[in-house]
Amino acid sequence: MSKVSKEDALKYHSEGKAGKIEVIPTKPYSTQRDLSLAYTPGVAEPCLEIEQDAEKAYEYTAKGNLVAVISNGTAVLGLGDIGALAGKPVMEGKGLLFKIFAGIDVFDIEVNEKDPDKFIAAVKAISPTFGGINLEDIKAPECFEIETRLKEELNIPVMHDDQHGTAIISGAGLLNALDIQGKKIEEAKLVVNGAGAAASSCTKLYMGLGIKKENIVMVDSKGVISTSRTDLSPAKKQFATERTDIKTLADAMRGADIFLGLSVADVLTTEMVQSMNEKPIVFALANPNPEISYDKAMASRKDLIFATGRSDYPNQINNVLGFPYIFRGALDVRATAINEEMKLAATYAIAKLTKEPVPDVVNSAYGIKRLSFGPEYIIPKALDPRLLTAVAPAVAKAAMDSGVAQHHITDWDAYNDRLKKLMGYDNKMLREFTEMARKEPKRVVFAEANHANMLQAASTAMKEGICKPILLGNDELIGKLAESIGVDLSGMQIINLRHPNEEDRRIRYAQLLTEKRQREGMTYAEAHEKMFDRNYFGMMMVEAGEADAFITGTYSKYAETIQIAKEVIGIREGYKHFGAMHIMNTKCGTYSSPIHSSIGNQLPKH
Repeated sequence: MSKVSKEDALKYHSEGKAGKIEVIPTKPYSTQRDLSLAYTPGVAEPCLEIEQDAEKAYEYTAKGNLVAVISNGTAVLGLGDIGALAGKPVMEGKGLLFKIFAGIDVFDIEVNEKDPDKFIAAVKAISPTFGGINLEDIKAPECFEIETRLKEELNIPVMHDDQHGTAIISGAGLLNALDIQGKKIEEAKLVVNGAGAAASSCTKLYMGLGIKKENIVMVDSKGVISTSRTDLSPAKKQFATERTDIKTLADAMRGADIFLGLSVADVLTTEMVQSMNEKPIVFALANPNPEISYDKAMASRKDLIFATGRSDYPNQINNVLGFPYIFRGALDVRATAINEEMKLAATYAIAKLTKEPVPDVVNSAYGIKRLSFGPEYIIPKALDPRLLTAVAPAVAKAAMDSGVAQHHITDWDAYNDRLKKLMGYDNKMLREFTEMARKEPKRVVFAEANHANMLQAASTAMKEGICKPILLGNDELIGKLAESIGVDLSGMQIINLRHPNEEDRRIRYAQLLTEKRQREGMTYAEAHEKMFDRNYFGMMMVEAGEADAFITGTYSKYAETIQIAKEVIGIREGYKHFGAMHIMNTKCGTYSSPIHSSIGNQLPKH
């Protein structure tokens, strides 16, 4: 990623319309009647309805899709206490992320108040406006009291993202890192450097995932947090260790399995990393510079899994993987809180998604040839569009199961479709095709199954019940490719068309093709030779009734493929031409257009 200069940043925020967000009308407003409905006198009717039943606000106003991002500017990113107004660009940025990733509208609210009681009173006073509240950049320990009291006193979701967002995302990464390293979470020894809001929340969530308290050592600026210290706040006391043999971070690191850093740059040394157990996990999340640099950490030992908060290295622990989708799920069931069950559900959903094959759109966005689950990919990328449909439903279901949902979702397929449509990922045409295919799955030949894109397509089609894949290619090579990209080949037939075992089939297909094309001069020898070609062989499977459809095109050109289809399958009696269609999905809808047709012996030209 290229470095962002001060000039670039200031220009981005100031040019055109200042800032990053705006309010856009959602109803018609071009006529006098429209205005009369939008405001007086028509607006009185929904007001009266809401007066009678407060829940009607979700029906007649934007409350159900509106989140407040609220801060007093006392702990802004790596800038510290810069004041409420100076933190406004961050809050606007948070609003932008809510909108682009989950379709949630945001008002950023900067409260010029450091006193917790007065801050809480201000937030409570404006809370009827919103469906949820995201607390942001509030310093510890005040943030603990503020969040706790607001959660107790309000009946809408409230979350301090600096605490819980980091916990959820790093928790998902931790589960996957432990899996890769072959370690059991209940046996893992954890060292936490830092004792602020995020460190406290992360440690609590890790305990919910299975880390045992006796295996945790937390370190602050004064040393190991132990029961022998008399200067501990209530937030720190809950993590105090009874061990007396450790006093420093270096002591704590010896024999540790996991390091979680939420502190300051360069406090972790190469020697400390080398003193950890075999196959260690280091999450150095201090921003902008981690507790140990990527280069130093990776050079210290080869069996390390390493993550930071930076986007220029693998395994970025980025809160944007969580908060938009957590609030999306919470809003959609009108949850009265974001509880531990919902946080854990989000954690597990994110961890699970990482193990799924990564779509090409994500690989392309990051300029990476092929992402796959492993030491350098323990957490999804921020631009992965699947996060919405993976995390939001998991959170919504957890809210329902834990009793904090006021609205229950019964049709989860319809909910997923609504989420996709909300973000412009909906494709009505292809969805209808998919539903038709699921009713009677056909046998589909995938010609170039030795190519990752086609193999993933076959796997996805089978998982979704669209078809019964038949893979053409060398079974050993396909097996290795499947393992490398995380594709399960169970239930998929593999045919090595060039293997001696397929000679009888090649002979039979050659005889059929010769009978069809001998008047045009094709000999049996020519037909038999063509059976070593994926396209000829696969189309002969369709012609012979051993498959219903054929997919190709990774390597072959369109015109050449059409010619083979004409030779092998031909045109149905009564028809004189065949054609093709381009389908393009956009956020404005699906567009389809016939692109070529072929009449007689003419072929489409490119």
